[in-house]
Amino acid sequence: MHNKLYVVIPCYNEEEVLAETSKRLKEKFLSLVSSGMIHPDSRVVFVNDGSKDRTWEIIKALHEEDALFCGINLSKNRGHQNALLAGLMTVKEDADLVISMDADLQDDIDAMDEMIGKYLKGIDIVYGVRSSRRKDSFFKKVTAEGFYRLMNVMGANTVFNHADYRLMSKRALEGLSEFQEVNLFLRGIVPMIGYPMDMVYYERGERFAGESKYPFLKMLSFAVEGITSLSTKPIRMITFLGFFIFLVSIGMLIYSVVRHFMGATIVGWTTLMVSVWAIGGLILLSLGVVGEYIGKIYLETKARPRYIVEEFLK
Repeated sequence: MHNKLYVVIPCYNEEEVLAETSKRLKEKFLSLVSSGMIHPDSRVVFVNDGSKDRTWEIIKALHEEDALFCGINLSKNRGHQNALLAGLMTVKEDADLVISMDADLQDDIDAMDEMIGKYLKGIDIVYGVRSSRRKDSFFKKVTAEGFYRLMNVMGANTVFNHADYRLMSKRALEGLSEFQEVNLFLRGIVPMIGYPMDMVYYERGERFAGESKYPFLKMLSFAVEGITSLSTKPIRMITFLGFFIFLVSIGMLIYSVVRHFMGATIVGWTTLMVSVWAIGGLILLSLGVVGEYIGKIYLETKARPRYIVEEFLK
């Protein structure tokens, strides 16, 4: 049997949850091995993304106590997406399949059984998708679902209500390695790989301990990152907006000429002020969107490393 599973877990200041996370994952791995679904040499890999607390010390202690647990220590904080990619690319040569998840225990660990079952039937990518948001506050539900809808409307196609809880085969990981962009948004890149995919629905729990790493403003920034990394639709929208304003200006020209011949040549300040502020605001907004893309191009042309692994505890 060659179903060697690696579970990759990015960690940033997760000292409060690692003990419970490692305990539950060990129980799940023992169950999967005993049922014959995965290889006995399967591993759990914690990726320390430049944590400021005792996260790396705890990972090292777990590794020393049990060979099931491995650790990757990045040289500095590179962000969740880069930390996740670092884990995936580091283990892809040893793993037959990889499941990525967060450390906060909100993702249902028991959903792994169904994910692996679909993999055994020939599915390369299995997405963990939330079945509902009943446990979320009204504000959280509206903003989170709005995030996915905004992404899809703006051309950054993602799987609705799916974060980064997914299974990928070795073949899918090899496909992912072909994507070399510095500005990462894995939720949009993985669907581009194109291999057979399926979904597993689960009820997402509450965070075991600690604070959410994605408050509203960070989620909004994450959406902008994803949209500008995957889609040129905002720039196309600026083109349509410019064309619309051009049509409006023709209409205003006709209106002014008609008013002139009617003898009403004195124009009020209100129309003038609204026009100046509206067009000025649209120009600044358009420059900001174009600048965002230029900044992305600037970073991509530098081809800086997306992460640097300082230490790998195998």
